[in-house]
Amino acid sequence: MAVTITDVAAEAGVSKATVSRVFGAPDRVNAATRSRVLEVAERLGYAPVPAPRSSRTGSIGLIVPDIVNPFFPPMIKAVQRRAGSRNYGVYLADSDARPGEETEAVAMMAKQVDGLIFWSSRLPGETLASIADRVPTVFVNRAAPGAPAVVASSEDGMRQAVEHLYALGHTRCAYINAPRTVWSNQHRRAAVRAACKKLGMELVELGPFPQSIEGGVQAADLVAVHGVTAAIANNDMTAVGLQMQLSHRGLSVPNDISVVGVDDTYLAVVTRPQLTTVRIPVDEIGSLAVDLLVGMLQSADKSDIGTVEVDTQLVVRDSTGPAPTSITWPTRAMPSQD
Repeated sequence: MAVTITDVAAEAGVSKATVSRVFGAPDRVNAATRSRVLEVAERLGYAPVPAPRSSRTGSIGLIVPDIVNPFFPPMIKAVQRRAGSRNYGVYLADSDARPGEETEAVAMMAKQVDGLIFWSSRLPGETLASIADRVPTVFVNRAAPGAPAVVASSEDGMRQAVEHLYALGHTRCAYINAPRTVWSNQHRRAAVRAACKKLGMELVELGPFPQSIEGGVQAADLVAVHGVTAAIANNDMTAVGLQMQLSHRGLSVPNDISVVGVDDTYLAVVTRPQLTTVRIPVDEIGSLAVDLLVGMLQSADKSDIGTVEVDTQLVVRDSTGPAPTSITWPTRAMPSQD
């Protein structure tokens, strides 16, 4: 059963009018009450019902989880460029990877746009389906029941990464997980598991860690103490932080440990050594998402709109090399991680 505004109001100890203001006019609610309502809404999986519009706005909304992540600015440009060519403007919201902020962004944008492009949402699947029922929405890097989506296929790129390391002689590899709510990480991890199993490589799974340089720094000592000769991070920022901290600990990349990222952001080419990474084609994905959404807005028949998969590909640079024959590793043993 869908969570209602009444449920949120009762759980938060406020009136339904207050909940409505939190999502519709947040500046009219004091900060403490607003935070409590958003926390309850996030926990219960509440998605506010957008107010109906009587006319088109000529705009679409784009919700991203972290505008600071270098992965997103090129994608935002791609969406703006494609939308402009289709005579649509773009409103942008940064959810800070918080489900509560996502629901607030949906409520605010639904009043101003004809449809949404929702990138890497952390909301539950049933909540996303509810949003898609009320607002024309295309999800990116996240599938939702019965809703159109554009996803970067993890299987090819991650398999290529594992095969590359195997060809270099690596037999023991670490995978650094993102937080559990990151949908793409689940698929990347599954692809790495399958490729390692097929090749007979031993896989050590670590984390979850934040998808940030700090997350990579946190992971570095665990990578070293587990005695692996290669590590695959869930994104480029994590991989760069990993490289930095391994170097700080006196380990060489790639002579002691090979490192692979995912995304192929500008960080991959400005860091030293340059990062081997799985390329996610953001231009193609952004353009496809706009085309899907505009197609929904302009066509009464939406029966043929489903999930579109975009291929990923390994880009080999300097952070991977032949497996070392011997390394002096830290001596403290670590328990195995499930």
